[in-house]
Amino acid sequence: MKDTFERPVMMTMEDVTVMILSAKKQAGLTWEGIADSIGMSPVWTHSACMGMNAFPKDKAELLVAKMGLPQEAVSVMTEPPTKVWSQAVPTDPCIYRLYEIVGVYGPTIKALIEEKFGVGIMSAIDFDMQITRVENPKGDRVKLEMSGKFLGYNSW
Repeated sequence: MKDTFERPVMMTMEDVTVMILSAKKQAGLTWEGIADSIGMSPVWTHSACMGMNAFPKDKAELLVAKMGLPQEAVSVMTEPPTKVWSQAVPTDPCIYRLYEIVGVYGPTIKALIEEKFGVGIMSAIDFDMQITRVENPKGDRVKLEMSGKFLGYNSW
C-alpha cells in the first residue's frame, strides 16, 4: 500500500503581489487611492504590496477587503519580508537613474549627514518619503522628499 501525502499549496508574497496588481488594474485604482483607503502613504503602500515591508494586521485586512483578495493573504502580508534584489545594477531606466543618483551623490549625502548629525546613518525602517509633481516651464519635475530617523553608530 502506497502512502500519499498531498502538500498544501502555500500562498507566497509573490502570489499576493500578482493578485494585488491584477485587482488594481481591473478596478482602475491608483496607489494614492489604495493608500487612502487603508490610511497609509502611497510610497509605503506600494512598497508593502511589492513585499518590501510587512503590513500591520489591520492594514492587511483593509487591503484584502478593498481588493477582494482571499483571506489567506492577510497572514502572508503580515510576515516580515526577506528583501532581495535580483540585479546588481538595475536596467529599468527610472530605477537606474535613482541608482545613479546614489552612486554620484551618495558620498556627498553621507558627508553632509555626518556634518549635521555626527557619524551614523539615516534609517530606512523609521522612514517616510513623499513624491510630488512640481510644474516647471522647462518640463515638470519630480520631487522626492525622504525623511529617516538618524541612527548614530554606537561606540564599543
